Amino acid sequence: DHNSVANQIALKQAAEKFGLNYGFGVELQTLEEVHVLGYFETVEDILKMDEWLCEVSDPAPNRIDLFGNQWIVDQDDTLIKQHSGSLIRSLNASLNQCVSRIHACHGKAVLAHVLGRSNGIIHQLAFIPKNLAIDGIEVNEIGQKQELIEKFPWLANVPFFLNSDAHRLIDLRDADETDWLDDWETLWRKRE
Repeated sequence: DHNSVANQIALKQAAEKFGLNYGFGVELQTLEEVHVLGYFETVEDILKMDEWLCEVSDPAPNRIDLFGNQWIVDQDDTLIKQHSGSLIRSLNASLNQCVSRIHACHGKAVLAHVLGRSNGIIHQLAFIPKNLAIDGIEVNEIGQKQELIEKFPWLANVPFFLNSDAHRLIDLRDADETDWLDDWETLWRKRE
């Protein structure tokens, strides 16, 4: 979900129905147009995040003719309603505010598609602030991890994820292609 968690509970219910593990997540677009992933463990945490997103979302209506439908569905993929606000727009919150809110809701903040795609922090800001309290980094290719560590050595101990923010099914990696489970467990061991 982008700037919304409206489908998260239904997705968890659908995953459970098919015996799949599920972690709550949202992709936020900051005022700087940087994409940040927020991961959460509980329904309560995602609902707290939803309250804040309602406060900082851009109130402009969605242009279906330009941006398409923004469906909210139940666990059986049945249409419940359409989200009326424009989820494609940036939130009225800075990068630091988004990261802080993710943490306040007991979540983990991961910079999305850091290299190679628009709305990654390098594309938008050209650097990663050393004092940014991120919990992880998402890259699109395995070689990008080393490239980032060489440029920003303080990232050496941060968990890295490969295409966890894949926008197309073809971009998803098979579980045996990555050590994502180890990094996922490391992410949640790092408690504030």
